Amino acid sequence: MKNLDIDRQYLRATLLELLKIPSPTGMTDVVVQMVCHKLEAMDIEYELTRRGAIRANLPGKVHSPDRGIAAHLDTLGAMVKNLKSNGRLEVVSVGTWPARSAEGARVTLFADHGKHYRGSLLPLKASGHVFGKQVDTQESTWQNLELRLDEPVENLADLERLGVHPGDMLAVDPQPEFLDNGFWVSRFLDDKAGVAALLAAAKAVTDAGCPLPMDCHLLFTISEETGAGASHILHGDVAELLAVDNGTSAPGQNTSEYGVTIAMQDSSGPFDWYLTRRLISLCENYGIEHKRDVFRFYRSDSAAAVEAGNDIRTGLICFALDASHGYERTHEKSVTAVAQLLALYMQSGLLFERDEHALGPLEDFPEDPSDWDDSEFCAIDSTGPSD
Repeated sequence: MKNLDIDRQYLRATLLELLKIPSPTGMTDVVVQMVCHKLEAMDIEYELTRRGAIRANLPGKVHSPDRGIAAHLDTLGAMVKNLKSNGRLEVVSVGTWPARSAEGARVTLFADHGKHYRGSLLPLKASGHVFGKQVDTQESTWQNLELRLDEPVENLADLERLGVHPGDMLAVDPQPEFLDNGFWVSRFLDDKAGVAALLAAAKAVTDAGCPLPMDCHLLFTISEETGAGASHILHGDVAELLAVDNGTSAPGQNTSEYGVTIAMQDSSGPFDWYLTRRLISLCENYGIEHKRDVFRFYRSDSAAAVEAGNDIRTGLICFALDASHGYERTHEKSVTAVAQLLALYMQSGLLFERDEHALGPLEDFPEDPSDWDDSEFCAIDSTGPSD
Protein backbone atom coordinates (compact mmCIF):
# COMPACT_ATOMS: atom_id res chain seq x y z
CA MET A 1 0.00 0.00 0.00
CA LYS A 2 1.36 3.43 -0.96
CA ASN A 3 0.47 6.87 0.32
CA LEU A 4 0.04 8.50 -3.07
CA ASP A 5 0.49 12.07 -4.17
CA ILE A 6 -2.80 13.87 -4.79
CA ASP A 7 -2.73 16.25 -7.75
CA ARG A 8 -3.95 19.40 -6.00
CA GLN A 9 -4.24 21.40 -9.20
CA TYR A 10 -6.48 18.70 -10.65
CA LEU A 11 -8.51 18.59 -7.44
CA ARG A 12 -9.06 22.35 -7.41
CA ALA A 13 -9.81 22.65 -11.12
CA THR A 14 -12.21 19.71 -11.04
CA LEU A 15 -14.12 21.16 -8.10
CA LEU A 16 -14.46 24.54 -9.81
CA GLU A 17 -15.66 22.83 -12.99
CA LEU A 18 -18.26 20.88 -11.01
CA LEU A 19 -19.47 23.99 -9.22
CA LYS A 20 -20.04 25.82 -12.50
CA ILE A 21 -22.58 23.20 -13.63
CA PRO A 22 -26.08 23.55 -12.14
CA SER A 23 -27.19 20.16 -10.82
CA PRO A 24 -30.12 20.33 -8.39
CA THR A 25 -31.74 16.95 -7.77
CA GLY A 26 -33.79 16.14 -10.85
CA MET A 27 -31.53 18.06 -13.25
CA THR A 28 -28.17 16.29 -13.19
CA ASP A 29 -27.60 15.19 -16.79
CA VAL A 30 -24.99 17.85 -17.63
CA VAL A 31 -22.83 17.15 -14.58
CA VAL A 32 -23.13 13.41 -15.26
CA GLN A 33 -21.72 14.02 -18.75
CA MET A 34 -18.85 16.00 -17.27
CA VAL A 35 -17.89 13.28 -14.77
CA CYS A 36 -18.10 10.60 -17.46
CA HIS A 37 -15.60 12.58 -19.55
CA LYS A 38 -13.30 12.78 -16.53
CA LEU A 39 -13.47 9.00 -16.14
CA GLU A 40 -12.79 8.48 -19.85
CA ALA A 41 -9.68 10.67 -19.57
CA MET A 42 -8.38 8.21 -16.95
CA ASP A 43 -9.41 5.13 -19.01
CA ILE A 44 -11.82 4.10 -16.26
CA GLU A 45 -14.75 2.05 -17.49
CA TYR A 46 -18.23 3.01 -16.35
CA GLU A 47 -21.91 2.44 -16.95
CA LEU A 48 -25.02 4.53 -16.33
CA THR A 49 -28.38 3.76 -14.82
CA ARG A 50 -31.53 4.85 -16.62
CA ARG A 51 -31.59 8.18 -14.79
CA GLY A 52 -27.86 8.80 -14.96
CA ALA A 53 -26.22 7.51 -11.78
CA ILE A 54 -22.67 6.42 -12.63
CA ARG A 55 -21.02 3.16 -11.64
CA ALA A 56 -17.35 3.18 -12.62
CA ASN A 57 -14.94 0.34 -11.91
CA LEU A 58 -11.30 0.21 -10.90
CA PRO A 59 -10.47 -3.48 -11.47
CA GLY A 60 -8.70 -5.47 -8.78
CA LYS A 61 -7.21 -8.94 -8.40
CA VAL A 62 -10.57 -10.21 -7.17
CA HIS A 63 -13.77 -9.27 -8.97
CA SER A 64 -16.17 -10.53 -6.33
CA PRO A 65 -16.75 -9.41 -3.67
CA ASP A 66 -16.01 -5.78 -4.32
CA ARG A 67 -16.31 -2.43 -2.62
CA GLY A 68 -18.02 0.82 -3.49
CA ILE A 69 -17.20 4.45 -2.77
CA ALA A 70 -20.11 6.86 -3.22
CA ALA A 71 -20.33 10.63 -3.65
CA HIS A 72 -23.37 12.52 -4.87
CA LEU A 73 -23.57 14.85 -7.87
CA ASP A 74 -26.93 16.39 -7.04
CA THR A 75 -27.30 19.55 -5.01
CA LEU A 76 -30.04 21.46 -3.29
CA GLY A 77 -32.30 23.64 -5.41
CA ALA A 78 -35.81 24.99 -5.70
CA MET A 79 -38.90 24.72 -7.90
CA VAL A 80 -41.73 26.98 -8.99
CA LYS A 81 -44.87 26.18 -7.00
CA ASN A 82 -47.31 28.78 -8.32
CA LEU A 83 -47.54 31.86 -10.53
CA LYS A 84 -48.68 34.89 -8.54
CA SER A 85 -50.95 37.73 -9.64
CA ASN A 86 -48.23 40.32 -8.94
CA GLY A 87 -45.76 38.74 -11.35
CA ARG A 88 -43.75 37.01 -8.63
CA LEU A 89 -43.40 33.23 -8.21
CA GLU A 90 -44.14 31.03 -5.22
CA VAL A 91 -41.34 28.50 -4.70
CA VAL A 92 -40.62 25.29 -2.79
CA SER A 93 -37.29 23.74 -1.88
CA VAL A 94 -35.73 20.78 -3.64
CA GLY A 95 -33.99 18.91 -0.87
CA THR A 96 -33.95 20.03 2.73
CA TRP A 97 -32.38 23.43 3.31
CA PRO A 98 -33.37 26.46 5.36
CA ALA A 99 -35.19 29.37 3.79
CA ARG A 100 -32.84 31.81 5.51
CA SER A 101 -29.97 30.34 3.46
CA ALA A 102 -31.95 30.95 0.28
CA GLU A 103 -32.82 34.58 1.00
CA GLY A 104 -31.07 36.83 -1.49
CA ALA A 105 -29.77 33.98 -3.63
CA ARG A 106 -29.39 34.56 -7.34
CA VAL A 107 -30.96 31.81 -9.42
CA THR A 108 -31.61 30.61 -12.95
CA LEU A 109 -35.09 29.42 -13.84
CA PHE A 110 -35.14 26.63 -16.43
CA ALA A 111 -38.34 26.83 -18.48
CA ASP A 112 -39.46 24.67 -21.42
CA HIS A 113 -37.73 24.67 -24.81
CA GLY A 114 -34.36 25.79 -23.48
CA LYS A 115 -35.54 29.12 -22.06
CA HIS A 116 -33.58 30.46 -19.09
CA TYR A 117 -34.51 33.37 -16.86
CA ARG A 118 -32.54 35.05 -14.09
CA GLY A 119 -33.92 36.19 -10.77
CA SER A 120 -33.55 36.46 -6.99
CA LEU A 121 -35.13 34.59 -4.10
CA LEU A 122 -36.47 37.20 -1.70
CA PRO A 123 -38.56 37.39 1.48
CA LEU A 124 -42.12 38.60 0.94
CA LYS A 125 -41.17 41.63 3.04
CA ALA A 126 -37.77 42.40 1.59
CA SER A 127 -37.49 46.19 1.89
CA GLY A 128 -36.82 47.87 5.21
CA HIS A 129 -37.84 51.19 3.64
CA VAL A 130 -41.34 49.79 3.20
CA PHE A 131 -41.86 47.31 6.03
CA GLY A 132 -39.58 48.68 8.71
CA LYS A 133 -38.97 46.26 11.58
CA GLN A 134 -41.27 43.69 9.97
CA VAL A 135 -38.37 42.59 7.76
CA ASP A 136 -36.75 41.23 10.94
CA THR A 137 -39.86 39.78 12.55
CA GLN A 138 -41.22 37.95 9.50
CA GLU A 139 -40.69 34.21 9.97
CA SER A 140 -38.04 32.73 7.71
CA THR A 141 -39.88 29.95 5.84
CA TRP A 142 -40.20 28.85 2.25
CA GLN A 143 -43.83 30.00 2.35
CA ASN A 144 -42.48 33.51 2.99
CA LEU A 145 -40.11 33.45 0.02
CA GLU A 146 -40.82 34.36 -3.58
CA LEU A 147 -38.87 34.57 -6.82
CA ARG A 148 -38.47 37.97 -8.44
CA LEU A 149 -37.67 37.44 -12.12
CA ASP A 150 -35.47 39.97 -13.85
CA GLU A 151 -38.02 40.32 -16.64
CA PRO A 152 -40.78 42.90 -17.36
CA VAL A 153 -43.48 41.00 -15.49
CA GLU A 154 -46.23 42.63 -13.42
CA ASN A 155 -49.02 40.06 -13.48
CA LEU A 156 -49.98 36.47 -14.18
CA ALA A 157 -50.41 37.09 -17.91
CA ASP A 158 -46.83 38.37 -18.17
CA LEU A 159 -45.51 35.19 -16.54
CA GLU A 160 -47.58 33.01 -18.85
CA ARG A 161 -46.24 34.95 -21.82
CA LEU A 162 -42.70 34.02 -20.77
CA GLY A 163 -43.69 30.35 -20.68
CA VAL A 164 -43.15 29.95 -16.94
CA HIS A 165 -44.97 27.03 -15.30
CA PRO A 166 -45.30 25.35 -11.92
CA GLY A 167 -42.59 22.72 -11.74
CA ASP A 168 -39.90 24.76 -13.49
CA MET A 169 -36.57 24.05 -11.86
CA LEU A 170 -34.47 26.71 -10.14
CA ALA A 171 -30.69 26.40 -9.85
CA VAL A 172 -28.97 28.62 -7.27
CA ASP A 173 -25.70 30.34 -8.14
CA PRO A 174 -22.83 28.72 -6.20
CA GLN A 175 -20.68 31.89 -6.06
CA PRO A 176 -17.34 30.11 -5.54
CA GLU A 177 -14.40 31.97 -4.02
CA PHE A 178 -11.14 30.05 -3.61
CA LEU A 179 -8.66 31.95 -1.45
CA ASP A 180 -4.86 31.77 -1.61
CA ASN A 181 -4.73 30.65 2.04
CA GLY A 182 -6.53 27.41 1.15
CA PHE A 183 -10.08 28.24 2.19
CA TRP A 184 -12.67 27.36 -0.43
CA VAL A 185 -16.06 29.07 -0.10
CA SER A 186 -19.10 28.25 -2.20
CA ARG A 187 -22.58 26.87 -2.16
CA PHE A 188 -22.79 23.16 -2.97
CA LEU A 189 -19.39 22.07 -1.74
CA ASP A 190 -21.75 19.41 -0.39
CA ASP A 191 -21.01 17.16 -2.16
CA LYS A 192 -19.07 18.44 -5.12
CA ALA A 193 -15.93 18.61 -2.98
CA GLY A 194 -16.50 14.92 -2.23
CA VAL A 195 -16.87 14.14 -5.94
CA ALA A 196 -13.66 16.03 -6.72
CA ALA A 197 -11.82 14.15 -3.95
CA LEU A 198 -13.01 10.80 -5.29
CA LEU A 199 -11.92 11.66 -8.84
CA ALA A 200 -8.55 12.92 -7.57
CA ALA A 201 -8.03 9.69 -5.60
CA ALA A 202 -8.88 7.62 -8.69
CA LYS A 203 -6.41 9.67 -10.71
CA ALA A 204 -3.68 9.07 -8.13
CA VAL A 205 -4.27 5.31 -8.19
CA THR A 206 -4.43 5.05 -11.98
CA ASP A 207 -1.44 7.35 -12.55
CA ALA A 208 0.66 5.27 -10.15
CA GLY A 209 -0.52 1.98 -11.63
CA CYS A 210 -1.23 0.62 -8.16
CA PRO A 211 -2.63 -2.94 -8.10
CA LEU A 212 -5.87 -3.17 -6.17
CA PRO A 213 -6.76 -6.27 -4.16
CA MET A 214 -10.42 -6.15 -5.20
CA ASP A 215 -12.67 -4.30 -7.62
CA CYS A 216 -13.55 -0.82 -6.44
CA HIS A 217 -16.69 0.81 -7.80
CA LEU A 218 -16.79 4.58 -7.96
CA LEU A 219 -20.45 5.45 -7.47
CA PHE A 220 -21.71 8.90 -8.40
CA THR A 221 -25.30 9.22 -7.25
CA ILE A 222 -27.90 11.77 -8.35
CA SER A 223 -30.60 11.91 -5.68
CA GLU A 224 -28.90 11.95 -2.27
CA GLU A 225 -30.40 15.31 -1.31
CA THR A 226 -33.89 13.84 -1.57
CA GLY A 227 -33.06 10.59 0.23
CA ALA A 228 -32.51 7.92 -2.45
CA GLY A 229 -28.71 7.97 -2.30
CA ALA A 230 -26.81 4.86 -3.37
CA SER A 231 -29.81 2.55 -3.04
CA HIS A 232 -30.37 2.41 -6.81
CA ILE A 233 -26.83 1.74 -8.03
CA LEU A 234 -25.53 -1.16 -5.93
CA HIS A 235 -25.38 -4.80 -6.92
CA GLY A 236 -25.13 -7.93 -4.82
CA ASP A 237 -21.34 -8.30 -4.94
CA VAL A 238 -20.66 -5.12 -2.96
CA ALA A 239 -19.48 -6.05 0.54
CA GLU A 240 -18.39 -2.59 1.69
CA LEU A 241 -19.78 0.86 0.89
CA LEU A 242 -17.95 4.02 1.89
CA ALA A 243 -19.76 7.33 1.45
CA VAL A 244 -17.91 10.63 0.99
CA ASP A 245 -19.73 13.71 2.18
CA ASN A 246 -19.44 16.77 4.41
CA GLY A 247 -18.53 16.90 8.08
CA THR A 248 -20.23 19.83 9.75
CA SER A 249 -18.04 22.31 11.62
CA ALA A 250 -20.08 23.75 14.45
CA PRO A 251 -20.18 24.03 18.25
CA GLY A 252 -20.70 20.60 19.74
CA GLN A 253 -19.10 18.81 16.79
CA ASN A 254 -15.64 17.24 16.58
CA THR A 255 -15.02 17.77 12.87
CA SER A 256 -11.43 18.10 11.68
CA GLU A 257 -11.12 21.52 10.03
CA TYR A 258 -7.99 20.59 8.05
CA GLY A 259 -8.16 16.80 7.90
CA VAL A 260 -10.55 13.88 7.51
CA THR A 261 -13.54 13.35 9.77
CA ILE A 262 -14.53 9.70 10.23
CA ALA A 263 -18.20 9.47 11.11
CA MET A 264 -19.02 6.91 13.78
CA GLN A 265 -22.79 7.41 13.57
CA ASP A 266 -25.36 9.54 11.78
CA SER A 267 -29.13 9.85 12.17
CA SER A 268 -29.59 6.36 10.69
CA GLY A 269 -27.39 4.69 13.35
CA PRO A 270 -23.78 3.51 13.85
CA PHE A 271 -21.49 2.78 10.94
CA ASP A 272 -19.72 -0.57 10.70
CA TRP A 273 -17.30 -1.08 13.59
CA TYR A 274 -14.64 -2.79 11.51
CA LEU A 275 -14.78 -0.50 8.48
CA THR A 276 -14.48 2.63 10.61
CA ARG A 277 -11.52 1.12 12.50
CA ARG A 278 -9.87 0.23 9.19
CA LEU A 279 -10.17 3.87 8.13
CA ILE A 280 -8.84 5.09 11.48
CA SER A 281 -5.87 2.71 11.23
CA LEU A 282 -5.03 3.96 7.75
CA CYS A 283 -5.05 7.55 9.00
CA GLU A 284 -2.92 6.72 12.02
CA ASN A 285 -0.36 4.67 10.11
CA TYR A 286 0.02 7.09 7.21
CA GLY A 287 -0.08 10.34 9.15
CA ILE A 288 -3.38 11.69 7.85
CA GLU A 289 -4.88 14.28 10.19
CA HIS A 290 -8.26 13.01 11.35
CA LYS A 291 -10.93 13.09 14.01
CA ARG A 292 -14.02 11.04 14.85
CA ASP A 293 -17.45 12.57 15.04
CA VAL A 294 -21.15 11.76 15.49
CA PHE A 295 -23.86 13.53 13.50
CA ARG A 296 -27.39 13.73 14.88
CA PHE A 297 -29.21 15.42 11.99
CA TYR A 298 -27.52 13.88 9.00
CA ARG A 299 -27.78 10.97 6.59
CA SER A 300 -25.71 9.96 3.58
CA ASP A 301 -25.63 7.70 0.53
CA SER A 302 -24.80 4.70 2.70
CA ALA A 303 -27.92 5.08 4.86
CA ALA A 304 -30.18 4.84 1.82
CA ALA A 305 -28.32 1.71 0.68
CA VAL A 306 -28.87 -0.09 3.98
CA GLU A 307 -32.51 1.01 4.21
CA ALA A 308 -33.04 -0.46 0.74
CA GLY A 309 -32.20 -3.89 2.18
CA ASN A 310 -28.50 -4.24 1.32
CA ASP A 311 -26.56 -6.25 3.92
CA ILE A 312 -23.24 -4.45 3.54
CA ARG A 313 -20.67 -2.83 5.77
CA THR A 314 -20.97 0.94 5.56
CA GLY A 315 -18.83 3.90 6.52
CA LEU A 316 -18.67 7.65 6.00
CA ILE A 317 -15.67 9.94 5.69
CA CYS A 318 -16.02 13.69 5.52
CA PHE A 319 -14.28 16.85 4.47
CA ALA A 320 -14.80 19.80 6.80
CA LEU A 321 -17.75 22.04 6.01
CA ASP A 322 -18.87 25.17 7.81
CA ALA A 323 -22.46 26.44 7.31
CA SER A 324 -23.68 23.29 5.57
CA HIS A 325 -26.59 23.80 3.17
CA GLY A 326 -25.81 27.50 3.17
CA TYR A 327 -22.85 29.51 1.85
CA GLU A 328 -20.38 26.79 2.75
CA ARG A 329 -16.65 26.77 3.51
CA THR A 330 -14.02 24.05 3.50
CA HIS A 331 -10.24 23.97 3.26
CA GLU A 332 -8.00 22.54 0.57
CA LYS A 333 -6.09 20.50 3.17
CA SER A 334 -9.26 18.76 4.32
CA VAL A 335 -10.41 17.80 0.82
CA THR A 336 -6.89 16.65 -0.06
CA ALA A 337 -6.73 14.52 3.10
CA VAL A 338 -10.00 12.85 2.12
CA ALA A 339 -8.55 12.05 -1.32
CA GLN A 340 -5.41 10.59 0.31
CA LEU A 341 -7.47 8.34 2.57
CA LEU A 342 -9.63 7.21 -0.34
CA ALA A 343 -6.55 6.23 -2.35
CA LEU A 344 -5.27 4.17 0.59
CA TYR A 345 -8.64 2.55 1.17
CA MET A 346 -8.82 1.50 -2.48
CA GLN A 347 -5.52 -0.35 -1.97
CA SER A 348 -6.55 -2.11 1.26
CA GLY A 349 -7.78 -5.68 1.36
CA LEU A 350 -11.14 -7.16 2.24
CA LEU A 351 -11.99 -6.80 5.92
CA PHE A 352 -12.89 -10.49 6.38
CA GLU A 353 -12.69 -13.51 4.10
CA ARG A 354 -16.21 -14.45 5.18
CA ASP A 355 -17.45 -11.27 3.49
CA GLU A 356 -16.98 -13.03 0.16
CA HIS A 357 -20.40 -14.55 0.78
CA ALA A 358 -23.62 -12.99 2.00
CA LEU A 359 -24.19 -15.88 4.42
CA GLY A 360 -21.71 -17.97 6.35
CA PRO A 361 -21.17 -20.15 9.43
CA LEU A 362 -20.60 -19.02 13.00
CA GLU A 363 -17.05 -20.41 13.05
CA ASP A 364 -15.49 -17.53 11.09
CA PHE A 365 -17.70 -14.79 12.54
CA PRO A 366 -15.78 -12.19 14.63
CA GLU A 367 -15.93 -12.95 18.36
CA ASP A 368 -15.13 -9.60 19.99
CA PRO A 369 -14.81 -6.41 17.94
CA SER A 370 -12.95 -4.62 20.72
CA ASP A 371 -10.00 -7.04 20.30
CA TRP A 372 -9.83 -6.74 16.52
CA ASP A 373 -6.36 -5.92 15.14
CA ASP A 374 -6.18 -4.47 11.63
CA SER A 375 -2.49 -3.59 11.61
CA GLU A 376 -1.40 -6.18 9.05
CA PHE A 377 -3.69 -4.68 6.43
CA CYS A 378 -2.52 -1.12 7.13
CA ALA A 379 1.23 -1.71 6.96
CA ILE A 380 3.27 1.33 6.06
CA ASP A 381 4.91 1.39 2.64
CA SER A 382 8.22 3.19 2.44
CA THR A 383 6.94 5.15 -0.57
CA GLY A 384 5.14 8.29 0.59
CA PRO A 385 3.86 11.44 -1.04
CA SER A 386 6.35 14.09 -1.94
CA ASP A 387 6.26 17.52 -0.31
